[in-house]
Amino acid sequence: MKTQFLRPKDVDQAARIIRSGGLVGLPTETVYGLGTNGLNPMAVRSIFQAKGRPQDNPLILHIPDASWLELYCEDIPEAAWRLAKRFWPGPLTMVLKCRRRSQEELNQLEREPVCSKTHFGLKVIPDEVTAGLDTVGMRCPAHSICRAVIRTAGVPVAAPSGNLSGKPSPTTAQHMMDDMGGRIDAILDGGDCQVGLESTIVDLTCSPPRLLRPGGVPLEELRVVLEEIEMDPAVTRLMDEGEQPRAPGMKYRHYAPKAPVTVVRGEPMRSAQYILDHISDSYWDGVICFNEFAHWYQEHPVEKLGSSQDCWEQARRLFRALRAMDENGVKHIWAQCPDTSGMGLAVVNRLSKAAGFHIVDV
Repeated sequence: MKTQFLRPKDVDQAARIIRSGGLVGLPTETVYGLGTNGLNPMAVRSIFQAKGRPQDNPLILHIPDASWLELYCEDIPEAAWRLAKRFWPGPLTMVLKCRRRSQEELNQLEREPVCSKTHFGLKVIPDEVTAGLDTVGMRCPAHSICRAVIRTAGVPVAAPSGNLSGKPSPTTAQHMMDDMGGRIDAILDGGDCQVGLESTIVDLTCSPPRLLRPGGVPLEELRVVLEEIEMDPAVTRLMDEGEQPRAPGMKYRHYAPKAPVTVVRGEPMRSAQYILDHISDSYWDGVICFNEFAHWYQEHPVEKLGSSQDCWEQARRLFRALRAMDENGVKHIWAQCPDTSGMGLAVVNRLSKAAGFHIVDV
């Protein structure tokens, strides 16, 4: 298969491929996603095949606006509408109860024209999307081109990050081509991603709501809208054997370059000094560090993460830095780590997973 690059004006072509069950790399404000028709079980299965993704890892459905929630979800809590009003379109995924239809309803729908069934969401979400759960993650992305493709396709788009499973997520169309070239139909180039890390995922089927994955909407901002929210233990540790993930990115080692990663966590000057004291003399030890300390490691490949005070810039640069280390062919990576305030929680989560939670506290 030859993977073609599509331009921003090729929305109709991308939508046709998705509607027919093909695979398209889509730009979002977070990372590039690998999208297909979320109502087509065979199409959804092809996502797992292209990525080499475990089948028990659920997918997120992307919709163009909040009105589509009632087509695919039920028992929607009032908190979901408040969150949608505040953060959609944007980098927030809400886990909600899937809408289940009666046999009488399904029999009636079989008599409807196919175009009506697909456009108005009159099909049940397949288990391939939910990994057999009775819940589904729903998101309305902020990237205007992505929303235009979804609306034109007329179906919710199932779309995990567009990388080979386990690798750093792509934040440019070229990153995605590096991983998916020859595996999918097309990649729609919408420019560099502005957030750089995946969406925040909040489970609204439990009380209080639970943060399953930190991302582009910081926990502190969620607390302004929600009266109470808990953080799932999997945010800060590996899931135990036998635990079933309720959202993407919870269970397996993710976002990882080829070389092993050691994360050094602590006050920036102390973590930089620890790396300097413990890094080998070999050129093949690479460093991902805050801008202020890049000159400390001139004998090694260095990727700047941004200022130690700017977690949003660190988020934008993280996956690009991890991929650059692969390109340099390093054998070991040392990485400075921010604190967990604001967007820092998402950066810490991705670095920790990239390192398999191999973390040094100083």
